[in-house]
Amino acid sequence: MDLERHAAEQGWDQPLGLYALVPTAELLSAEPALADLLGIDSPSDPDELTPVEQEQLPDGVPLEEALGRILWPEGVAGCALVMERLVVKGSDETLASDEDLESSGRETEEIRMVAGVLRDGSRHCAMRMRSHDSESEVLNGADLIPALTSALALTLDIEEKPEQD
Repeated sequence: MDLERHAAEQGWDQPLGLYALVPTAELLSAEPALADLLGIDSPSDPDELTPVEQEQLPDGVPLEEALGRILWPEGVAGCALVMERLVVKGSDETLASDEDLESSGRETEEIRMVAGVLRDGSRHCAMRMRSHDSESEVLNGADLIPALTSALALTLDIEEKPEQD
């Protein structure tokens, strides 16, 4: 949820953001100058994670393919992705571009999605609609964006379990 609030502070129409989630204590131990810069002596919670923004994913490469090329090192406890998309109202279909919107003739909603996955398999998502742009109306939950969290889990080399019927 901290990443969602951070993204909201940046405003809409931002590029996709990919983050490594690293244990704050380890980060501060490895980078003492960072602790001074942030004014932190030590994290209050030993399980606290810090998002570290990564380089932009390559242009022109589909998201699934770009994520498929990533494998995080062991020191990374998890990862998160922040992205904006157009969705067709009343469905879970996303539109890749404005051209798709023009050709579809359907009503759409602009959304910001934030998805995070940890090595232990836990996950959390948040979704904000541009038409309901307030913190009190942010949807959140573990399985809100299952396809995205599954793709992120693969970057951590987490085996996805098949759904039980």
